[in-house]
Amino acid sequence: MTPRPHQGALAAVLAGGAVMSVALGARQSFGLYLDPLTRGGHSLGLVAFAIALHNLTWGLAQPFAGAASDRFGPMPVVAAGAVLYAAGLSLVALSASPVALVIGMGLLVGLGISGTSFGVVLAALGRAVPAERRSLAMGLASAAGSLGQALLVPFAQGMAQRSGMAASLLALAGFLIAVAPLGLLLGRPAAGPPAEPPMPLRAALAQALGHRGYRLLTLGFFTCGFQLAFIGTHLPAYLSLCGMPAGTGALALAAIGLFNMLGSWACGWLGGRFSQQHVLGWLYLLRGAVILGFYLAPKSAAVALVFAAAMGLMWLGTVPLTSGLVARVFGTRHLGTLFGLCFLSHQIGSFLGSWSGGLVFDRTGSYGAVWLATAIAGFVAAALHFPIDGTPAQQAVPRAAGRAWRRWPALR
Repeated sequence: MTPRPHQGALAAVLAGGAVMSVALGARQSFGLYLDPLTRGGHSLGLVAFAIALHNLTWGLAQPFAGAASDRFGPMPVVAAGAVLYAAGLSLVALSASPVALVIGMGLLVGLGISGTSFGVVLAALGRAVPAERRSLAMGLASAAGSLGQALLVPFAQGMAQRSGMAASLLALAGFLIAVAPLGLLLGRPAAGPPAEPPMPLRAALAQALGHRGYRLLTLGFFTCGFQLAFIGTHLPAYLSLCGMPAGTGALALAAIGLFNMLGSWACGWLGGRFSQQHVLGWLYLLRGAVILGFYLAPKSAAVALVFAAAMGLMWLGTVPLTSGLVARVFGTRHLGTLFGLCFLSHQIGSFLGSWSGGLVFDRTGSYGAVWLATAIAGFVAAALHFPIDGTPAQQAVPRAAGRAWRRWPALR
């Protein structure tokens, strides 16, 4: 009996959500291992470098993972990514060598997560789900990443307390191996109109890089990475400097993860009903206002939790909107590659957001300048997104030619 089209799309969404839930949930647990790794003989600087390296490796590898998924399908890329990710965690668990730490948590985890996260999973969903439901499907899969954070982080912490860090890391590696086959369910094409006409990758890259809207979108995505990395890395320390108990920072990060589940779904839903570039513009504008308001407000635990909830609603909502806009303008044939290039900009922003917070604090003894820069970056990103033309690229040229025809009678 042949499955109904909507059943195949639902299976793809559930499979993609499960893959991202495990991949992103395991990644969010890395902070739990800072203390065990330093007590095991590693310097804090080395552990921080390994974690920063995986972010940079992830960004650099994402366009290539996306291109491989575009060409060969998501199944081998998800499987390879899950195995590399699990190998990286296992290497850290089984070896106390500094080289093993850098290779495992820095390089292998970075390569693995590039094959099991946004650039591959959301691109596959863009092809597996009908266009009218694409934005919502991407939002649901993105929300699943926060579900993994809510479930896997407490699990990893409990395992580490009962059985030690090595057992905890190996358990996470086991979850990754378990989701490796789910890429099979991501490779089913959506029912509906015929597939898009083929376009060579080089031509697709030239079309995108020459498109003003794509360049603006990529620049704006840098802001997202900068904001999230700075807040995720430095919010607990900032709250401690404001005189709050150490548990307030952990509670604030948990609130971000909890509210992101609702926010990612809502942004995906809004992106299916309104212009995605306008939703992105308002999201960045609101982010900037919320960040600025938090920095200027008197600090208390209640203010911190309200800020965390507000940021959680806007945390990963940019991802389904950005990938959905790329799919709408350029189609889904090379979506993994084109979104991967956007995501590289995001990860460069992540690296600089995390690094600049520590650098500025070391130089000035305050996070103030970075908080202001993070807020201003939101306003700049909003200004970049509102002018983006979301017209599909294949329709934009004939429309522009029509305007020129009306403007210049001599052409007739």
